[in-house]
Amino acid sequence: MIKQIRKRDGTLEPFDPEKIAAAISRALTASGVKANARALSNEVVKALVKKYDKKIPGVEDVQGSVMAVLRGKRLGKVADEYGSYMKEKEYIRKLKARLGLPPETKLTVNAVEVLRSRYLLKDESGKIIETPLQMFERVARTVAAVDRNYGESPEKAEKEFISVMGRLEFLPNSPTLFNAGAALGQLSACFVLPIEDSLQGIFAAVSNTALIEQTGGGVGLSFSRLRPKGDLVKSTKGVASGPVSFMRVFDVATDVIKAGGKRRGAMMGVLRVDHPDIMEFISAKRDPKFLSNFNISVAVTDSFMAALAAGKAYPLINPRTKKEVGRLDARKVWSAIVESAWQTGDPGVIFIDEINRHNPTPQVGTMEATNPCGEQPLLPYESCNLGSINLAKMVTGKGDVDWEKLKKLVHTAVHFLDNVIDANKYPLPEIEKITRANRKIGLGVMGWAEMLIRMGMRYDSAKAVAFAEKLMEFVEHEAKKASEELGKKRGSFPNFANSPLAKKYSAMRNSTVTTVAPTGTLSIIAGCSSGIEPLFAVAFMRHVLEGKRLFEVNPEFERAAKQEGIYSAKLLESVVRSGSVQKLAVPRKFKQLYVVAGDIGPEWHVRMQAAFQKHTDNAVSKTINFPQNAKAADVKRAYETAWKLKCKGITVYRYGSKPEQVLYIGERAKYVHAESEYSGGCPTKTCPSPS
Repeated sequence: MIKQIRKRDGTLEPFDPEKIAAAISRALTASGVKANARALSNEVVKALVKKYDKKIPGVEDVQGSVMAVLRGKRLGKVADEYGSYMKEKEYIRKLKARLGLPPETKLTVNAVEVLRSRYLLKDESGKIIETPLQMFERVARTVAAVDRNYGESPEKAEKEFISVMGRLEFLPNSPTLFNAGAALGQLSACFVLPIEDSLQGIFAAVSNTALIEQTGGGVGLSFSRLRPKGDLVKSTKGVASGPVSFMRVFDVATDVIKAGGKRRGAMMGVLRVDHPDIMEFISAKRDPKFLSNFNISVAVTDSFMAALAAGKAYPLINPRTKKEVGRLDARKVWSAIVESAWQTGDPGVIFIDEINRHNPTPQVGTMEATNPCGEQPLLPYESCNLGSINLAKMVTGKGDVDWEKLKKLVHTAVHFLDNVIDANKYPLPEIEKITRANRKIGLGVMGWAEMLIRMGMRYDSAKAVAFAEKLMEFVEHEAKKASEELGKKRGSFPNFANSPLAKKYSAMRNSTVTTVAPTGTLSIIAGCSSGIEPLFAVAFMRHVLEGKRLFEVNPEFERAAKQEGIYSAKLLESVVRSGSVQKLAVPRKFKQLYVVAGDIGPEWHVRMQAAFQKHTDNAVSKTINFPQNAKAADVKRAYETAWKLKCKGITVYRYGSKPEQVLYIGERAKYVHAESEYSGGCPTKTCPSPS
């Protein structure tokens, strides 16, 4: 009887046959082969007992026995999957040791692939020249060096920054990881550029957009200042072609730019609801090949919503003359927005007056647009850098929030993000001027779904929504406190004196401190869910490089299933077929906790977004998911709920409403499958790049 096994570091641990069965179950599911994992595991145990009756086998001995049994049963495909999985685990184990990460840190195989392909520095031949730890050191060193400008020693901050990034508790937006300490040096994710109503102004904006996209930033653009189609062009005695036609110029330019050599370019195109070309704009993306690099949103005003409620017409204003040139029935326009969003996912809506009610520097200007994902409203030429706290790391073993740990992390993150403003190399002098004058930062969260699971809360519940408010209120309060302390030490942002914030605070370093972004590849690196999104699947197949597939199962579910004694190849195969456990024969608590995006009603998605928005300075990025059979009336209800709950915008996606997606459930494959960089939210290839 084997009682112990020798680990690679020489230590002993109890021999657990269940681990063998679990690993074989994974290999069976990944290979698509049907066999009895328990029976195969028993065969392995028998072989081990026979060979090591009076010895203690090592990990490699057990793995060798598994391979021998599988091949002996002519399960070569399963053996290959098992061998590949074990090699990947060993690679991750060694990598974590080099990184100095604690054993509980879950750095997945796909996280390593994303780091290697997107984040780690390469030489001119494309060879990787740094490790993940060296990347964190490079970023921390560059950002902490700013402390010298304020008479502070950077060594302490550098150590803190390395620690929180290395433990995957906090990560800054992708451009900071890409470019800190590198040649480009551009560290911000979010930009908004103005477009003036002239040929020179339009093409200057095209050029500026290209410059930003080359550095890895995303750009928001309001086309509302451009004269409408058919309007007079005095210089040529001709007529204007209108905003939508000029959007094509930006789209083509972006199409040939692979942003910063790291990710494709992305833009948000905005048009006010009272622009004469609004109906053309609303339907612009019904052709899936048109404006493929744009996310588009209608800037809806309070006066439009009042006309909608009253069932009245509202005026269309020529931006060139500032005069009324016609009227439209608000209900007709609203129906067109809803119908197009139901059909294609575009346009979204931003409530532009609600955004400007929270403008921290109204004396400087009015906000007209947001960044590509909608979470960051900005003034013309303004930029912002973002970062996210991994909430999954803020839960104790007893299922409680470690509030003290979270508080300390918020203060460290605000310090980090404020330093980024000074460390940044800005692509345009206009951007540097206003960014430094307002010093906006956006601290957000990721891993919300895992936090709820660990705390025993169902995502779509009143309890979870109430807790979301409590949590974000705490983050916002501590972020404001940290910024106020920095303001007292380093000075407030230059536009502070005439800001509404001056009536509430004696000092404030940053005009905004909180933003909830979609965290995309950052979530993959951190091993958690994206932003405040629910899980998109409990188990799925991920497509990675060179056509290879990786089987992934949510670690929380895997751990709980093993503890419950229900973990098996049959269970995994059932879960990976739909991604959901709601129709499976599993304990009720599993169905309560492991809800995925498709299990959740749209109203709960909106309520969760609104809960976070209540205590967020900037805005909240959240996809409101709909099943394929949803009706346009369902989308209409979601849009109107978002307005009533004071969201700053809303983005919807009805499954299957675009010809290409990065997540497929069932109809194209035997299993749920996702592309390498998908972590939740909008499952379409035309979604903007993540922060």
